[in-house]
Amino acid sequence: MARGVLYVVFVVPVVLSIIFASSVLGQVLQEPDRELNMMQFEISDRPIISNKAIGIIGLESSYSTSTPVEIQVSVRDEKFDCGDLYVTIYSASSKAVVTQSGFFGQCFGDESIVLPIDDDFSETVDEPGNYEIKVEMYDKQQQNIISTVGKFSVK
Repeated sequence: MARGVLYVVFVVPVVLSIIFASSVLGQVLQEPDRELNMMQFEISDRPIISNKAIGIIGLESSYSTSTPVEIQVSVRDEKFDCGDLYVTIYSASSKAVVTQSGFFGQCFGDESIVLPIDDDFSETVDEPGNYEIKVEMYDKQQQNIISTVGKFSVK
């Protein structure tokens, strides 16, 4: 009797969780242009195009601890007219990530437009120090990256 309760309480939920998670992951991977990439933030051999193709708009050299860092991104390479945009703020000394935002499906065609589309990047850094902000744009196939880095301080 106790052994049956043990299975119902501990084993059955684990098995059902694995089945449900596998089903959800399988459905997500069926979507076009999506793949399982568990290590997307490690250094890779993907080509990185020079930062002339991407720029940061609105980055100040200094902020107070109560003023948010608000930027927009300009992309000047038509290969990247649709893709995913990542904005990461690092501590300049320790390279520790302070904050990261992802903006998916940023498609703008031939228009000269700033990113993120229909959204804002606005983050407050509350610790004084020197920081780097890295902006990365992945193309629609997740094969190529353009990126640039800016520096600022918080006082």
